[in-house]
Amino acid sequence: MFKIGTTNESNRVDWIEQTLKRIPAGLTILDAGAGESQFKKFCKHLNYIAQDFGKYEGVGDVGLQTGTWDNSKLDIVSDITSIPRPDATFDAIMCTEVFEHVPDPVAAFKELNRLLKPGGYLLVTAPFTSLTHFAPYHFASGFNRFFYEHHLKNFGYEILDLRMNGNYFEHLGQEIRRIKRMAKEYAGIKISFFDKILTHLLLLRLQHFSAKGDSSNEMLAHGIHVFAQKHN
Repeated sequence: MFKIGTTNESNRVDWIEQTLKRIPAGLTILDAGAGESQFKKFCKHLNYIAQDFGKYEGVGDVGLQTGTWDNSKLDIVSDITSIPRPDATFDAIMCTEVFEHVPDPVAAFKELNRLLKPGGYLLVTAPFTSLTHFAPYHFASGFNRFFYEHHLKNFGYEILDLRMNGNYFEHLGQEIRRIKRMAKEYAGIKISFFDKILTHLLLLRLQHFSAKGDSSNEMLAHGIHVFAQKHN
């Protein structure tokens, strides 16, 4: 069975796990916008501290929601642009799938930079493009690589790894797989057998295109993963 459009999350999780291993053991890491701290399990070699604004509860009337959400395991509850810790507190900072939920992501970058020690590591992931989710806390559909290259340079970072997750065809495949749900929820239509056959054929062709056109990620991708180091 072809996998086109199904690997967004698994690719991201694998990259985060492998990248966290690059951070030397014993350092202190801040998980900024940690949510339910799903990546704490990859930080056993680090001193892990979770921060989040703690207001999302998993429910809402608009867009994609999780249904439930647990904020009980946070170490710091605060706005990401005003975290109550001294300058240069942390050796590393992780911020995954958060910037699209921040009204001013550049202000968030500035605050994370304040908290990170010289020589420290910054791990960031965010969508290239995304559907409305976690509303009303969804303020941007995503960010291009130039967003990171511009702002990280201005803040004095060296980008050690910038990884595109998926490509144009992979992202189309992901959204085509949502058609059944979207048609029912927003159009009140149950897709037909013909629709299922058409969807299957489209996904099959997209998988072929993806294998031949991975560079299409310059046009569109699921998201971007960045690992950077702050200059001394």
